[in-house]
Amino acid sequence: MFAEQTRVYAIPMHTSFRGITVREGLLLRGDAGWGEFCPFADYTDTEAVPWLTSALEAAEHGWPAPVRDRIPVNATVPVVSPERAFEIVRESGCGTAKVKVADPGSTLGQDVDRVAAVRDALGPSGQVRVDANGAWDVDRAVAAITALDRAAGGLEYVEQPCRTIEELAAVRRRVNVRIAADESIRRAEDPLRVAVAGAADIAVLKVAPLGGVRRALAVAESAGLPCVVSSALETSIGLAAGLALAAALPTLDYACGLGTLSLLKTDAVTHPLRPTNGWLPVPRTAPAPDALTEADPRTRDRWLSRLGRVTALSGHR
Repeated sequence: MFAEQTRVYAIPMHTSFRGITVREGLLLRGDAGWGEFCPFADYTDTEAVPWLTSALEAAEHGWPAPVRDRIPVNATVPVVSPERAFEIVRESGCGTAKVKVADPGSTLGQDVDRVAAVRDALGPSGQVRVDANGAWDVDRAVAAITALDRAAGGLEYVEQPCRTIEELAAVRRRVNVRIAADESIRRAEDPLRVAVAGAADIAVLKVAPLGGVRRALAVAESAGLPCVVSSALETSIGLAAGLALAAALPTLDYACGLGTLSLLKTDAVTHPLRPTNGWLPVPRTAPAPDALTEADPRTRDRWLSRLGRVTALSGHR
């Protein structure tokens, strides 16, 4: 279906992030421009259907009109040394930083040191948030959040401390730090269960796993929670969709996790969507992949095969 209108990329990352050292994906073109299809390897073909729907929305239909023309973003700190964490935040120019914690290769003590370094880099007025990607059980989450909150001099929020909605709700009852839900929304059959269960104070929205900007807006409206828009490690083409969502939300109280190009060694476009002083402009359409080095034939064949399977499941033609 899309073979003649696609580009496949394989971009190395500066640091392993969520276990990924090379980010791969597929870009497709339609009448409205370009969209990005890049479900992670651990997503089934069925789970990847919304990612295709999102890419097709961008490529064939475009996005709703924005209500703001720039978006505040956070710096993203992977699992690195405290010294490197300090440098990343200082170089970013952002007033908010999200710190990855609970990585299998790190200890709570190392996480505490990293968070403390980020606080030093931001100064007392900056906001520190942490993301555990569902790694803790309830008791470990409560203990870790207490320690990290102390190291940060007050956390803005903790993202996905536990895997299940029930665990999130239990942690939320036992700590005085806001809880944000990410995987519990984007990988759930019913994204609204988080709000119904009282499991979170904040909803983290990612455009592609939710099926596009319009579907994500509907989830935000129904959930009735403050929202943070975050990336799924896309190139600038996919990031443009995240910016479109952040720009279309009626209210936006928190910095968004859309400054993630710093994690990739290159980008697909000549003028990447990199923040300036903690802000990103809102593009009206996704940029074209005018600086992309095509992936090797084996990688391209693998992604075209996946696109074909997901297309058949989705009913798109």
